[in-house]
Amino acid sequence: MTNFIPRQFMSWLVLTWGVCACSATDVQNQESLTAAAAQEAETQNAMLIQYLEVVTPDVEATCNALAQLHGIAFGEAVPGLGNARTAALQSGGMIGVRAPMAAHENPVVRPYVLVDDIEAAVTAAQSAGAQIALPAMEIPGHGMFAIYILGGIEHGLWQI
Repeated sequence: MTNFIPRQFMSWLVLTWGVCACSATDVQNQESLTAAAAQEAETQNAMLIQYLEVVTPDVEATCNALAQLHGIAFGEAVPGLGNARTAALQSGGMIGVRAPMAAHENPVVRPYVLVDDIEAAVTAAQSAGAQIALPAMEIPGHGMFAIYILGGIEHGLWQI
C-alpha cells in the first residue's frame, strides 16, 4: 500500500501542520506538559499517546459524544491539523476529530504513540511485519511522525 496517503496531502501536511490557532503560552504549556508526561512515562515504562486522531464523517456528533462522555471541551477547527477540532489529553497530548480529507479516506481512530527514536521505531515496526504507510516526516515545531499498518490496524509514531 505504497500510495496510502497521496503526495499532495503529504506536501500539504508538511507545509501546514505547524499552523495552529494557539497562543505562544498555550504552545509552551503543551510542550511542558508533554515533556513532563514523557519523562514520567519513561520512568514507568508506559506508552503515551501524543496525538489521538479520529477521522469521521460526523465530526460534530463525535465531538459532542466525547465531550459528554469525558467532560472535555473541543476547540474550533484547526486548519493545520486538517481542520480537526482538538482537546487536550491529561497526559499532555491532544485528541483531534476531523472529517475525511479525500473521498478514499476511511473513518479511523489512529493513536500516535510517543517514541524516543522514530527511525528505530519504524525499523522495529517493519521487522515485526508492519507495512509503512507514511515514513517518518518532520512537522516543523512539533517533531516527527510516521504511520504504519499491522494486522489491518493503522498506528502512528511520534517523536518530539
